[in-house]
Amino acid sequence: MAHIYMHFDFGADEEKAQEARHKLDVWKQAFRLDKKLQYKLDRPEDESAEETEAEDSDTAAKEEPKSKSKARARKTESESDSEGNGGGNVSLLVRLYFSTHEKLSEQRWLDRIPTEEPFKGASPKVIRKGQPGFDEAVKQFADLN
Repeated sequence: MAHIYMHFDFGADEEKAQEARHKLDVWKQAFRLDKKLQYKLDRPEDESAEETEAEDSDTAAKEEPKSKSKARARKTESESDSEGNGGGNVSLLVRLYFSTHEKLSEQRWLDRIPTEEPFKGASPKVIRKGQPGFDEAVKQFADLN
């Protein structure tokens, strides 16, 4: 059983990346792909900004429980502001992990994911075991939170 990684680069389009993340969540639930389909978002230049936003939202949540939606709204506004200011490239790393007897399911997901709408324009790249860049993808996936 080998992992297959799919790398999608959304550039500065945070909205498309979130749409793709949501679509993967729906698929995980609908098709019961809990351990078989995993993903992580990578925002290399926005890490420090997100940490301060997380702290701000934590303090706002402690002060007023009803202000969670306001904190989320502020977070999405600041994310869109960082987009306009030349924010970092948002990439999505998807790991498929099917057992050897599930080759047909694995191939169907490999064919389906890059052809769906939010993933099309994100320059999909499939990285299999033994190909160049596989070890880097494994390390990157492990390093992301």
